[in-house]
Amino acid sequence: MKKFFQQYYTNLFLTDRLFTALGFCIVLFLLKFFFAWLGDIPEIATGTIAVLFFIDLFILYRNGNWIEAKRFTAKRLSNGDENPIQIEIANRYGFGVNVRVIDEIPFQFQLRDKDFKLHLKPAEIKSIHYNLRPTKRGEYDFGFIRTYVSSPLGLISRRYNFDGAKVLPVYPSFINLGQYELMAASRYLTEFGIKKIRKLGQSSEFDQIKNYVGGDDIRTINWKATARKGGLMVNTYTDEKSQNIYCIIDKSRVMRMPFEGLSLLDYAINASVALAKVAMLKEDKAGLITLSETIGSIVPADRKASQLGSIMNVLYKEKTRYLESNLEALYATVRSVVKQRGLLIFFTNFESLSALQRQLPYLKRIAKYHLLLVVFFENTELKGLSTDPAKDVEGIYHKTIAEKFIYEKKLMVKELNTHGILAILTPPQKLTVNVINQYLALKAQQRI
Repeated sequence: MKKFFQQYYTNLFLTDRLFTALGFCIVLFLLKFFFAWLGDIPEIATGTIAVLFFIDLFILYRNGNWIEAKRFTAKRLSNGDENPIQIEIANRYGFGVNVRVIDEIPFQFQLRDKDFKLHLKPAEIKSIHYNLRPTKRGEYDFGFIRTYVSSPLGLISRRYNFDGAKVLPVYPSFINLGQYELMAASRYLTEFGIKKIRKLGQSSEFDQIKNYVGGDDIRTINWKATARKGGLMVNTYTDEKSQNIYCIIDKSRVMRMPFEGLSLLDYAINASVALAKVAMLKEDKAGLITLSETIGSIVPADRKASQLGSIMNVLYKEKTRYLESNLEALYATVRSVVKQRGLLIFFTNFESLSALQRQLPYLKRIAKYHLLLVVFFENTELKGLSTDPAKDVEGIYHKTIAEKFIYEKKLMVKELNTHGILAILTPPQKLTVNVINQYLALKAQQRI
């Protein structure tokens, strides 16, 4: 019976309540063989259920769409962030209905729990809110919003399909860019309440005289203006502008390592977008170079309004490769593309000192012409292993090896610094903040 109705009414589904009622009728017919006094009760019960079934069928399948549903999302999703999704359901029936909503989200999430149940009064509109956190860039296909509606009788449910197929691109993280704008505007380099870094040095380009506020450098007090005003006045200075800031992203196999669902490449891409935004707010020029065994994409440094969009469009489809990066090709590209001295921030990863030493000659060449900052990653799993107490001989062995690799990472930083190359060793989750803090510190020290 169920297959019959689904064959001719693809949007008609029989409910458990109906099957329970039919099972009750079957039991009555069986009992009638033993208890003659039941008489016509089984037939009356079956007839009543049949009448209620057709009433339910009629009120649910009257002409027109009596339920409306729509999905509201941003035009693009932000990689690695919680993206809000909203579904709005409206009841146009003249009676209250029970609704089951299934949102067919992209297969990349591997989730089957976006299943919601709610009750709607006549003419009532309700909203469903949930979040999705993508961990890969690319295109994500949303399917239908499938709504199953049943009347107060609850014998059948009618399915409505809304919003069809919809493709949303997932771009490098952009939701939290506003936080980094605050870092750029702040006089102090602040890691959102976690850490404060004193501003070192100042630009010599005079901006204006203003009232002294707590935190201003007392060395900038203008005593003549203070005497005239009768209150403390300080000189303010602006940072130098129009410097070339290039993010160089390594796409080789060393950047495939995952951390909290994102690869190291994704962390580097998110940090590059945030840094480009901050650099342009500081009126510097932001550019991009990607490489693996060959040079990938190049976005020449600029600070026009569309520059951030150009960088995000390039990074949107970048993927890791399986070969080692070619730093010789990078050196040649830097010499031909970056004509003026600037800050080059190289996002890569070194797992051993020997791996660094193979690439060091090319890094030293680049550092002759530009201020080079090499950013690579702590292995957070090894760090956790080194801090856990060892319980047996095997645990002692693992702990010793982990500490050896951690110490070797610190030696890499020292080795780079010895050759005049700046370096940041950072856990992936703190990459963006650490890189922006370093950029702002270099601006304050007039090293760019």
